[in-house]
Amino acid sequence: MASSGRPGACIELTHVSKSYGKVPALNDLSFDIPVGGRYSLLGPNGAGKSTTLKLLIGSLRPDTGNIRILGSSPDSRDSKAVVGYLPEDALPYRMLSVRENLEYIGALRGVPDVKGRTDFFLDELDLRQYEKANVGRLSRGNTQKLAIALALIHSPKVLLLDEPLNYLDIPTQEKVIGLLDRLEGTHLVSTHIMSIANRLTDSVIMISKGMFLWEGTIEELRNRGSPEEPIEKVVARMMTGAS
Repeated sequence: MASSGRPGACIELTHVSKSYGKVPALNDLSFDIPVGGRYSLLGPNGAGKSTTLKLLIGSLRPDTGNIRILGSSPDSRDSKAVVGYLPEDALPYRMLSVRENLEYIGALRGVPDVKGRTDFFLDELDLRQYEKANVGRLSRGNTQKLAIALALIHSPKVLLLDEPLNYLDIPTQEKVIGLLDRLEGTHLVSTHIMSIANRLTDSVIMISKGMFLWEGTIEELRNRGSPEEPIEKVVARMMTGAS
């Protein structure tokens, strides 16, 4: 059953910890993302970003703490109906064609016009020439484009993206950025690259070693450095604990 949650919050993590055996991944992590917010989950490799997203989709459970998506548990039917998820190294069904993947996931997601929605993504992401090709024969870039389409096909209210621009050439990156800009809803983008955070989101939640480090707008983050200082230097200094 859905809880009332905090007013205006879409994504809520409260004192969440998660370990893999004796190896800690997250340590007492708490943050909220408001409905309609566009946030980056920013941190170095191994910070716990991918673990956080897996907890948010319910594929992992926290050792301690509480997680809510629009007031519901991540593993609830209500939550799964509104979430779209792109893992870091997505693997669509390799023995199905591009079209079959889109139509199958669209049907599972209850998309009213599955064919129309499939045709939209085939054209929008330049996959039309590959629609009958098995996914196992695609390049890594085209596989990533298909995975993005699968995450978006049901127009999710909550979008969780793990390094969404991986493997994409620059023209395709611009297409994907434009597509995401037009998509309404709450976005959380996991990345360790500040330029991606800057293009796709307005605000940042920074974590390091599985712990909360800082939260604010990208403009606020930029203002923590001198005017001539690249924002990447500001982020690096914060992540390494330098003064």
